[in-house]
Amino acid sequence: MSITAILLAALVVGAVGILVGFLLVTAGEKFKVEVDEKEVAIRAELPGNNCGGCGFPGCDGLAAAIAKGEAPANGCPVGGAPVAAKISALLGEEASDVKRRVAFVRCSGDCDTALDKCNYVGIKDCRAAAVVPGRGAKHCVKGCKGFGSCVTVCKFDAIHVVNGIAVVDSSKCVGCGKCAATCPNGLIVMIPADAKYVVRCNSQDKGKAVKEACSAGCIGCSLCTKQCEFGAITMNGNVAVIDQEKCQACGKCAEKCPSKIIRKRGE
Repeated sequence: MSITAILLAALVVGAVGILVGFLLVTAGEKFKVEVDEKEVAIRAELPGNNCGGCGFPGCDGLAAAIAKGEAPANGCPVGGAPVAAKISALLGEEASDVKRRVAFVRCSGDCDTALDKCNYVGIKDCRAAAVVPGRGAKHCVKGCKGFGSCVTVCKFDAIHVVNGIAVVDSSKCVGCGKCAATCPNGLIVMIPADAKYVVRCNSQDKGKAVKEACSAGCIGCSLCTKQCEFGAITMNGNVAVIDQEKCQACGKCAEKCPSKIIRKRGE
């Protein structure tokens, strides 16, 4: 092979390489995705659990929303006040006050107090049991089914089924709300971590019907509402509900409750 042929081949290869490089650079400039540096900085401060408790598809989604002004700086329930303060600083805003919230199970119907109406044979999942005739084995269809659907979605090992009922470990709960969103009976709610008194019942039955299903249910007597001087406790149908923002933790409602389903949290 002649020197001329070798040189020509080298020139052709070099020319093709230069052309391809030029095309790649041009394509990269034309189709590049603009990176929002503020969004990147916010994402770096988020914990990365991707739990969805903020209402967005993971931490990336929340970071993008905060950067666009579509979500507040304190939108991450897992990060809490420390993360909110850092993100507020990045945005040049004053840090918002973030009150830690934890999950609470509004049910006392464990294996010792709740009565069964049948022997449930089916998928051991609360959501599955909620759609079949009878809605599970327990007489109280509004109570905890005890199959642990909430346990399977918790990434923080903060909720477990104990004696047939879901129990939250507040020291581990980060307030993501996944368990609350999963419970088919709406039993699990998010309350302030410093809440003192709670109502451990979700039944809408009254009096005799409640006791036939569960010895620890709210009978709807409304005596508790008459005791509260702060207007913090009301009746939602036949079950008492405490407004934690108004509650002064005086304990009078708990003292008067004949069923003792109003009690200090953790008892």
